[in-house]
Amino acid sequence: MSGLALLAEAVGETRAFTFAFVTLTFLLYLYIGWRSRVRESGGFYVAGRGVPAIANGAATAADWMSAASFLSMAGLISFMGYDGSIYLLGWTGGYVLLALLLAPYLRKFGQYTVPDFVGQRYYCETARVVAAICAIFISLTYVAGQMRGVGIVFGRFLEVPVWQGVVIGMVIVAFFAVLGGMKGITWTQVVQYSVLIVAFMIPAVALSNLLTGNPVPQWSFAASDITQKLNALQVDLGFTEYTRPFAGKTKLDILCITFALMVGTAGLPHVIVRFYTTPTVRAARWSAFWALLFIALLYTTAPALASFARYNLLDTIHNRQLAELEQLQWVQSWRATGLLDYADKNGDGRIQIAPGDAFLNDAAGKPDFARPNPASSNEVYTDRDIMVLATPEVAGLAPWVIALVATGGLAAALSTAAGLLLVISSSIAHDLYIHFVDPDAPEARRVAIGRAMICVAIVAAGYFGINPPGFVAQVVAFAFGLAAASFFPVILLGIFDKRTNRAGAVSGMIIGLLFTAIYIAGNKSDKIFGTDGPLMSPWCFGISAEGIGAIGCLLNFVVTIVVSRLTAPPPAEVQELVESVRVPRSEGRPEHGGATL
Repeated sequence: MSGLALLAEAVGETRAFTFAFVTLTFLLYLYIGWRSRVRESGGFYVAGRGVPAIANGAATAADWMSAASFLSMAGLISFMGYDGSIYLLGWTGGYVLLALLLAPYLRKFGQYTVPDFVGQRYYCETARVVAAICAIFISLTYVAGQMRGVGIVFGRFLEVPVWQGVVIGMVIVAFFAVLGGMKGITWTQVVQYSVLIVAFMIPAVALSNLLTGNPVPQWSFAASDITQKLNALQVDLGFTEYTRPFAGKTKLDILCITFALMVGTAGLPHVIVRFYTTPTVRAARWSAFWALLFIALLYTTAPALASFARYNLLDTIHNRQLAELEQLQWVQSWRATGLLDYADKNGDGRIQIAPGDAFLNDAAGKPDFARPNPASSNEVYTDRDIMVLATPEVAGLAPWVIALVATGGLAAALSTAAGLLLVISSSIAHDLYIHFVDPDAPEARRVAIGRAMICVAIVAAGYFGINPPGFVAQVVAFAFGLAAASFFPVILLGIFDKRTNRAGAVSGMIIGLLFTAIYIAGNKSDKIFGTDGPLMSPWCFGISAEGIGAIGCLLNFVVTIVVSRLTAPPPAEVQELVESVRVPRSEGRPEHGGATL
């Protein structure tokens, strides 16, 4: 059998495995959604507060480790090198901050949503409305990245257009989210975590063994000479050393992005609401521990996989004969998606990788593959979001491993998308409609409104998934910045500062969110609105759009504290509520909200 025939057979086998894995997992998700269907709002929004700690930990990990963690983080680290560790440090540090500082206290309030907490703590329906709008805004931004991840996986491995892949993902999420609400989402996420962690670890272990002879990725990354080889290869090609710090960003920008990601994680509504699903505060603390353990498995592996993927890609493509690339099926398959392309600019019959953009951009800021960039000697364009998905193919791993990675990417994207859609639904249906339009609505109507809002949110998410404003991790970074600038200050002060009042909280949220959103929109207007270049430069000390949430957060803190001190203090009962939430209680004594500690 010829080499081309063998390649075609391998591609067909990969597609068959992908179709089988995706079909089996999707059928399982649909079955769980059907079995978990609910008829009461408690089950729809907080899973009846009956999720065991270890299951909630796995669901929280899946909810939090989105397509950005699975697909894009390792890709960004591959391209950014040392500077890419901002995503690793910011997201993991933020989860620790949330687990230790906020989650147990929020659970003691015994509410359904973050706007519920804000409305009760700040004794103000205006505060609830502002918080609900913030939650919708953040979640829509975040879910765009997840839908893009779904489209990328389907576009490559099932060979359908990206928009069709997004639509397929929308239908699957709609089924188990609409029927089961938080209950269906929770148990689906438990399965999705199992799928995504296995899918991430198997290729990492295989690549580690292939490149270093050591099957433990973390150990081979730290103890082998792979980083030295990668540094030397980078320098030979004209790049800075892979491990050189602050090569592409200033120290201030690195600090701001890390801070924004950290406090943004602690303010993400779809993660916070997971701690409302446990039966007790003790269970909420244990679920935080389990989630951190489950998250650590992936996050300690990501830097190693990033370096393996970068080395493998450079070693495989650079200076390769053009005719040979034409015969590499994985290259042609990714080229067909528009996420990988090349051009022999100098006509030497070889393809070279060098710093710079291989192609000029079109009016929307996307690479125009018909216009090679004459100012750059780089002849290859690689989308950051394909690094994890493409690496098993580049390394020549078995077709079933390639298919498993694709299935894991879908699980990561769909698990987070489901949680975000429920936040959007609860913000509109529970925090706005029920409180202001129909407070006496029966249970059936409450659940029906929640389900209808999920459908509306899915349509909006699908649009942004087809027309995303950046790479997956960049889009998610914007959402974290918005969460940092809006929710984190009012939640932290609401728990630990009795003097913070409603005027301060509302003012802080509005100022922080508007400042951050306008700065991001202005600096990314070419990608968001299709303008000819950004409408705004990074005028705030050179801080990028990914890091401006740190300044928005500090601005929120200042405004909230100053306005609170200049206006009347909260009522005595609110101050007593804050005290009661912070005071430890003995086992079995009732806590606020009716649960036991």
